[in-house]
Amino acid sequence: MKINSLFLGAMKKWLLLYLFLVSPHISAQLGFCEGSKGDYIFHEDFGQGTVGMALPAGVTSYNFVTGMDPEDGFYTVANSIGANITSWHSNLPSTTISNGLALIVNADDVNAGRFYQIAIPDLCENTSYEFSAFLMNVYDKSSGVCNFQDIPINVRFEIWDETNSRILKEGVTGDIASSATAKWEQYALTFQTEPGQDSVILKMFNEGVGGCGNDLAIDDIVFRSCGDLTEISSDSNAESPFYICESETPSTLTLTATPDFSVYDQHSYQWQVSDNNQNWQDIRGETNESYTTPEISGSNFYRVKVAEDAVNLSNNLCSTASESFQINFNKVPLAPISNGDITICSNEDIPPLSVSVENGETSNWYDAMENGNLIAEGSTSLFPEDEGTYYAEAVNITSGCGGGARTEVTLTIFESIIVEDAVLQLCRDSQLELDAGIGNMQYLWSTGEISEKILIAEAGNYYVSITTEEGCSTVRNFDIQPVDIAGINEVLSEENRVIINPVHSGNFEYSLDGINYQLSNIFEPVSGGVYTAYMRDLQECSTVLLEFPHIVIQKYLTPNGDGYNDVFILNGVEYFSSSYISLFDRYGKLIKAGNGEDFTWNGTFNGKELPAADFWYEIYIEGFKTIKGNISLVR
Repeated sequence: MKINSLFLGAMKKWLLLYLFLVSPHISAQLGFCEGSKGDYIFHEDFGQGTVGMALPAGVTSYNFVTGMDPEDGFYTVANSIGANITSWHSNLPSTTISNGLALIVNADDVNAGRFYQIAIPDLCENTSYEFSAFLMNVYDKSSGVCNFQDIPINVRFEIWDETNSRILKEGVTGDIASSATAKWEQYALTFQTEPGQDSVILKMFNEGVGGCGNDLAIDDIVFRSCGDLTEISSDSNAESPFYICESETPSTLTLTATPDFSVYDQHSYQWQVSDNNQNWQDIRGETNESYTTPEISGSNFYRVKVAEDAVNLSNNLCSTASESFQINFNKVPLAPISNGDITICSNEDIPPLSVSVENGETSNWYDAMENGNLIAEGSTSLFPEDEGTYYAEAVNITSGCGGGARTEVTLTIFESIIVEDAVLQLCRDSQLELDAGIGNMQYLWSTGEISEKILIAEAGNYYVSITTEEGCSTVRNFDIQPVDIAGINEVLSEENRVIINPVHSGNFEYSLDGINYQLSNIFEPVSGGVYTAYMRDLQECSTVLLEFPHIVIQKYLTPNGDGYNDVFILNGVEYFSSSYISLFDRYGKLIKAGNGEDFTWNGTFNGKELPAADFWYEIYIEGFKTIKGNISLVR
């Protein structure tokens, strides 16, 4: 509810009116009752439907029209506007109390002034009251009809005594400007009756000067008593609404009324109960400031009526009521309904388990049917990490009440087969057997065959789906490539290593004895001698071989007397019937030559030490290709 105060502009306007008209009254601020309020004493909602009736005689001096928007000095009662006055809003927002018909007034440009007056009977003497009403400027600013110089509405409220001779209270709304969106604003005024007074007269005046846009709608004119602000507290410090679970009963709650003494000097109480927060019944004998409920077994609303004198408690016109205190009783929720057990395979993502609960409920999950550990809360779905049985318990979202029967939901995970994809080679003009690799299963090959093994005659990609008895499937892929053609390009001797270099790159196996094969083409350590290099494809389609001499030739000559590489010699030539070596410097000058088996060199030439440099050799072995290489002399 919005509290409106007197705007500065309205104050200036009233000051001018006072000086000009020599009025004996100064306007008071508008404001709502800040305390507790009573039931409606008077409520003018102008009815329901589409078109209303004319107001009773004497209520207004304006003329009534029906079925159309009123012109200057006329009014209507309707639930829609803007049919023929297109500069008005086209609707009345549903933000008032009754949301029905409203009083529509087209202000008289010549005779602006009082447009509404009505007597309010059956009041109580020496009692505070609140008057309120909803107002709306009906001019649509976005229409531009007034060239953005439209006149705001400005309404003055006056409360007079029943003799219409003395004003009790008055206030003005201030300028209520037009807007591009239709909107209601509620305004209020508080006043107090005097001794012996049981009725007042309400008057409304349109204070807006004549001109474009000064038209208004009014709805829900209400009078109600205004008393102390009375608040209800509980012995458990619980606030309203107070939620109690069935599992926590039997239980009672003690409520205490606390008035703020803003209006009443003394207080009388009457506690009331309602099952819908609308229809209230007195609780017999409960007239103290505190009230203890019976054992709670259902939801109820409680409030306390307050009056300065006990005789006024029975009269809603002379008493007020606190805001209601709600006790919300929550029964034990029913067991959730399982959405089904789930069975998956270990190579699949684990889906969530789920249950269904009543509206306004969620679920907590446990690892046991009773007690157990809470493993997840506040969700009807559970994302387990392992297989097993889990237990869901329904919980009221608002109150947190649970404790009902749990529902079990099971996740079963069957083990899937683990396989490795294969890369194989197919020999030319031959067939290759592909094996799923696991027996006693169901098979489905990409060729359509259903046996454990199949024969293929062409390279390409193949796969087999292997399915267990539980229905878990795994796919094994076979990449079948044409066999790599084996061919030895050369065999190199590097000190005590032998390197077999193929003609073409590919996947091959290598051997120096024709029995023990390896994927690496490097062998070490290998002593000097005559060897046969073997090379074959992985499918063993063909094997090639090459006999070669392996002479262990050092890479460096370091004649420093440490006993290591002091002399250049050839190891392994003793296995050959004839060998000869020639040694050259970088310019091709012969440094030394001789029989390979007896050859030695200490880094000198004609008895003089040669400087550090690289030297090249050629080794001739009968029946084999010449071996060429270099050795580094290091000083």
